[in-house]
Amino acid sequence: MSALPVTRLGVQLEPDPRRVITKPYLPTDFDPVAGQSRIERVIQRVLALAPEDVTRSLEELGERFSARHTDLHDIFHRGFEVVALSVPAKVTLSDEIKMLIGAYFTHEYSLEGAAFTNPSLVAAPDQSGVAAGSLRVIVSLRAVGEGHISSIEFRNGLVGSEGEIALEVPGAPVTGTRETPTFDKAVFSAKLEEIGADADLIWKTLGRLTDMFSMADLDTALSDLHRNETSWDVVHNVTHVMHWLASSNYLLSFPPRTDISQRVLFPSGPAESRGMEDARFVRFVDPDGEVVYYGTYTAYDGLHILPQLIVTTDFQDFRIATLNGPAAQNKGIALFPRPVAGRYVALTRLDGESNLLMMSDNVRSWHDAQRIQIPTRSWELMQIGNAGSPIETDAGWLVVTHGVGPMRQYALGAILLDINDPRRVIGHLRDPLLEPDETERDGYVPNVVYSCGSVVHGDRLVIAYGASDTYTRFATLSIDSLLGELT
Repeated sequence: MSALPVTRLGVQLEPDPRRVITKPYLPTDFDPVAGQSRIERVIQRVLALAPEDVTRSLEELGERFSARHTDLHDIFHRGFEVVALSVPAKVTLSDEIKMLIGAYFTHEYSLEGAAFTNPSLVAAPDQSGVAAGSLRVIVSLRAVGEGHISSIEFRNGLVGSEGEIALEVPGAPVTGTRETPTFDKAVFSAKLEEIGADADLIWKTLGRLTDMFSMADLDTALSDLHRNETSWDVVHNVTHVMHWLASSNYLLSFPPRTDISQRVLFPSGPAESRGMEDARFVRFVDPDGEVVYYGTYTAYDGLHILPQLIVTTDFQDFRIATLNGPAAQNKGIALFPRPVAGRYVALTRLDGESNLLMMSDNVRSWHDAQRIQIPTRSWELMQIGNAGSPIETDAGWLVVTHGVGPMRQYALGAILLDINDPRRVIGHLRDPLLEPDETERDGYVPNVVYSCGSVVHGDRLVIAYGASDTYTRFATLSIDSLLGELT
């Protein structure tokens, strides 16, 4: 263990199974004897209920769930809309029947039922009203629920002059409104080419589109393709791939009246259907002083992983976008907080075990990566990677890292990169900065401490970290002591 005096703070975020959202509940089984799906059979059973039974069921649902969800009427109606096409034709439904049908095809989902971990820390956009010597921060966290589906949650916090942190109590979770963005044809076509879709039909389709196009424009172009091409299988494949890519890029907005602690980025695209994992947020400052927040995360669909990008200026409206290029692969991409030599820079673990550095003229397109660090210490010989975006200091770019050693033990370390040429590692801690202590070894994945981002405030480095992939803690140390050890 490093001789550096690291202080664990007395703040812990634990998974809270009471934080629930509602989702569609859609059984997929089909009865070959009756020739009906279970959805159709359940709807018929509801339609057969006596009116007084319908009324009583809705009253009981209100008593049981209205305190947990303020918009229960809207929730049940949204549940009905999902299955409305399965209602027998020419059947007139009352509002009560629609609501009860919707209730049968809705269920609660506990966002943090399994874990609440792998946090990142950034300075908040709004610092108004903060006392002198303090810093308002936003903590992003990986919430893991049933089926190991990961979503992204946020917490408001305040870091004091000595590195201490206080977190606000969160409000009830809200999932936001999903919209389809306008697509850039150049970026869209580059990603299609990268994933190997049929080139001829791609160009035929894209040729019908303007440089910026909507989902409706895409559907019109694909309809033309279906009418004019004879190979149904090939056209179907191209349509599927283009819809998959379009659906993986979306906008998510939350009402202004909601607090950031209520806002949940829940998987909404096909590439992330099984989870949005380990978001690394960074406050990025353009040369002209404009501030934008980028979050890189791992999208998982149950079979494949794909790095994606979150873009926001206010943590109220978010754009989710795919990343392009052969270097935009694997987990753990972390962007630098400003351009270096006029280019975007990012760390990655492209080979699965080393730290590599990428540079690009476009934040969404990454084509080359250079290995800058391989595992050398005993506590990191299995693999290394970043533990969040680099932090600019007078001594160089400070990178908190993670390393995996024997018995799959995860520890945090640190390296220092040259400020003008971040391909050069100029410092590397010999010993771990932080290892799991005896109170942190047990959990969903034992023997792990893992971070997705830290902040410097005053003379303190504040590290947010997950313990055994179950809960979140915080630690702090002197930034001067750490830089002194690295230099």
